[in-house]
Amino acid sequence: MKPVVCTDGKKGKNMDFRNVVFEAAYGTSKQLPPDDAVEFAFAGHSNVGKSSLMNKIFGRKNLARVSSQPGKTATVNFFDAGGVKFVDLPGYGYAKISLSEKKRWADLVEGYLMSGRDIRLVVQLVDSRHAPTQDDLDMINFLIDNEMPFIIALTKCDKLNKSERQNRAEAFAEEIPCADQITMLFTSTETGEGIEELKTIFEDLTRDDE
Repeated sequence: MKPVVCTDGKKGKNMDFRNVVFEAAYGTSKQLPPDDAVEFAFAGHSNVGKSSLMNKIFGRKNLARVSSQPGKTATVNFFDAGGVKFVDLPGYGYAKISLSEKKRWADLVEGYLMSGRDIRLVVQLVDSRHAPTQDDLDMINFLIDNEMPFIIALTKCDKLNKSERQNRAEAFAEEIPCADQITMLFTSTETGEGIEELKTIFEDLTRDDE
């Protein structure tokens, strides 16, 4: 469950966080493009801050669209950063969508994750201020059960004071399955905390084998 480097020949030599471009959006797993590059995926609850975190990583304001409406991202969105793909998965857990739409979401996300693509890492976002939701836990268990490399980005940590942060860190150790085996980072798009660490992880996982 810690980051694992694949060695199948696909490299991210030219990864460039500053020159990332939106590539395409796909609404069904059948539409997904061929697997031809290293990929990093971002998953999380609706309104947990996926788009904001990606924009902060890329140093852009509106590359990944930020919406005040939960459940707005309904597609798998691909971004290209010098030959490395960053993939924004649709947020889960929004109660006001139909059962058919929830099924489409599940089929889309599972279809992407289980397609055998070169997904070097899934960044699973969890709101640092609260206990993980049942949907968060279901997603984490899915990643564990399918042996997918992932880390947890604990978002919005700037909203916590020192004691609240310590309390949440201790609580996450009990609330999240296999927490002692999972890399967890406190992150903030306001202060930039955790952003450089994430970039370093991405770079390490696309570095040529020594």
